[in-house]
Amino acid sequence: MLKTSQKDTIYAQAHEAIGAFQFDESVVAVFPDMIQRSVPGYQTILTGIGELTKAYAQADSKLYDLGCSLGAAALTMRRNLTVNGCEIEAIDTSEAMIKRAEEYLHAYHSDIPVNLHCANMTEIPIENASVVVINFTLQFIDPEERDELVKKIYQGLKPGGVLILSEKIHFEDDKLQTAIQEMHWQFKRANGYSELEISQKRSSLENVLISDTEAEHITRLNNAGFTSAGIWFQAYNFASFLAIK
Repeated sequence: MLKTSQKDTIYAQAHEAIGAFQFDESVVAVFPDMIQRSVPGYQTILTGIGELTKAYAQADSKLYDLGCSLGAAALTMRRNLTVNGCEIEAIDTSEAMIKRAEEYLHAYHSDIPVNLHCANMTEIPIENASVVVINFTLQFIDPEERDELVKKIYQGLKPGGVLILSEKIHFEDDKLQTAIQEMHWQFKRANGYSELEISQKRSSLENVLISDTEAEHITRLNNAGFTSAGIWFQAYNFASFLAIK
């Protein structure tokens, strides 16, 4: 039986010490609720990934969901594939996430194979790809490894292939950063998170989630070889980039 998502109460009680955020069993159990209540525009981004899959997936190619968590992007791509001969490779470093993703994927019948891998996305070869998705996970990769990862993706994409990169971003202007960060916290308050939860979650992500600016993302994409790259969707400090080879 497919397990249902629980409400996210991980940081509802005061902790004596806040450890670094990890994608462990406790997070897996509440992840759908956590991301819906924490990431503005998340469902719109998933819908857009589906539309971009329809537009850019090429027959007899591979599609990649790098940092797949519970497989939401992989499911969206699979539902929207309209060409034949494709396979989807879904990769995540969390064994707990991969196990639950397998349950979700098996709950919906499809003849399109999704191959799940418990591995680091920086170590997985990208080959014969037409669509690559990194949905809010590059921000958890060591900043020193990000340039090479994006270059590897570019090299593994077929001509006309795309990278869809969704990330939390920060702003170079301090006043703008403060204003938009406050809007995000208000979004979380409106979704039922307390000040304690917001504060403790923020502490747990410090030095774990390291965001880039829009300019840093565009520069990285351009340096990898993408000549067409920009934001196709943004809500507050969460943005999704489209890069076309």
